[in-house]
Amino acid sequence: MFSSSAKIKIDKGLYDRLARMAEGAGYSSTEEFITHLLEREVATLDESSSDKEVEDRLRGLGYIE
Repeated sequence: MFSSSAKIKIDKGLYDRLARMAEGAGYSSTEEFITHLLEREVATLDESSSDKEVEDRLRGLGYIE
């Protein structure tokens, strides 16, 4: 499932906490859990930038101050 060759370094203590959380949440692996967390955070950031763009457009059109 994780065929990417990209790797990141995570502090051992943080990884251990994530591993416990992944197991408790029923994920098949710690990597799957971390990937899910990162995907969710990136989606949130994408939405924030989209909201900001809409707000800027509305402000430019004079609909909001």
